[in-house]
Amino acid sequence: MKRTDQHKEFIRFGFSFVILLALAAIWAYFWIQHYAETVLRDVPFGYRGNGLIFAVYAILQLAFNNFYGGYRIGYYRPGYVIYSGVLALIMCNAITYLQTSLIGARIADVWPFIIMTIVQIGVIWLWVKIAHAFYIKRFPPQSLLMVYGGNELASSLLLKMLSYPENYTVKNYIDIDKGIEAVYQMVLQSDGVILCDIPAKQRNRLLKFCFEQSIRTYTTPKISDILMRGATEIDLFDTPLLFGHNTGLNLGQRFFKRLTDIIISGFALIAAAPFMLVIAIVIRLCDGGPVFFRQERCTIGSKIFKVCKFRSMIVDAEKDGKSRPAIDKDPRITPVGRILRATRMDELPQLWNILRGDMSIVGPRAERIEHVEKYTQSMPEFAYRLKVKAGLTGLAQTVGRYNTTPYDKLKLDLMYITTYSLFLDFKLMLMTVKVLFLPESTQGFAQDAKETIPASKSDLSEIDSSQG
Repeated sequence: MKRTDQHKEFIRFGFSFVILLALAAIWAYFWIQHYAETVLRDVPFGYRGNGLIFAVYAILQLAFNNFYGGYRIGYYRPGYVIYSGVLALIMCNAITYLQTSLIGARIADVWPFIIMTIVQIGVIWLWVKIAHAFYIKRFPPQSLLMVYGGNELASSLLLKMLSYPENYTVKNYIDIDKGIEAVYQMVLQSDGVILCDIPAKQRNRLLKFCFEQSIRTYTTPKISDILMRGATEIDLFDTPLLFGHNTGLNLGQRFFKRLTDIIISGFALIAAAPFMLVIAIVIRLCDGGPVFFRQERCTIGSKIFKVCKFRSMIVDAEKDGKSRPAIDKDPRITPVGRILRATRMDELPQLWNILRGDMSIVGPRAERIEHVEKYTQSMPEFAYRLKVKAGLTGLAQTVGRYNTTPYDKLKLDLMYITTYSLFLDFKLMLMTVKVLFLPESTQGFAQDAKETIPASKSDLSEIDSSQG
């Protein structure tokens, strides 16, 4: 198993190096052919200067592809890798175009950049198809065993893993109640083990057993596991200690986070003002109703504030006073609202909430008061999210989906809080650009979603057979 993992990493590194070199070589050709002489004019640049231009471009490509997952051959579907690579390419080429213009002290000719980008997109598409086909043929999906203790979470996770048949093949299932020795026997017959919602005592024994046998594990974390991620090692004693602050962000983190919020939201409001004006006019012309939608939401310390968004639903969508989440093809959403929701432009007015200090750019989603009360009753840990300000975007918003379960969203939010850094904020801002154009990130709750969860543990096998 160890050799296989190392071989996978070597193959993935090799393919990543090839595409990085190919894209940089294409840029080198266009730089020499179209920009080197015209941009620099009488300024001598030489081989070292040209080499620096190529190196900076390669570094930008490497950084953006690592951010967006453009090198994740074997992890993501080919289409998703292509999308990630193209997005990284566009970001890199946009910065390089600005850099080229700055070097030449004038606006550079944009057409060579457009042609170069089209050529590079074709190269990325071809590279992904070849690399994915080679990877899947060389490393077919391995046989996995699911050890479960809770039906609903196990069923939900199984459905997700079965949607990636080229990556995961769940061959067997066993209830932890069958006994640890029976589980051990099945573990030894598997390439990997999924530990899903089982008691901590049995889980710890299985983790140690799999580590001893060099068998990979996929584990659904408990809330306590996530809270420990932010702990600091203390080396004062010969007994290892992990120290958890458990207070949210410290003073320095809050200061720089607030400063970042003010600067970015201020510039963003100025840049988005023309688009917001057009959106406001279109909403008004659509049905004559109000442009903005205001609603009370919760933020840090259970503080209540009124969030401001562009109205995407009909007027009085909840006139009966009942809270109902949006579903797929919700008739309450207006034609303009569907476009705004698909592009997330309905959330632009929240920049004002950020500038005021009600929200932050990055943080847990600002939930409705009744939702917070409801979720806290069933999950007391849901209140932990209120240790930081609510955010326009965040880990749960970029990794999760609109219809991700509240429990999974809670885990993602707590992962963000316990591992917070300013670098993580900037990373999530960049990741937000990626999810803007993914339709599944804004889809509503399916009306028949509950029907996909089997009623009993024995129905887990029915899910597998129904997937063909």
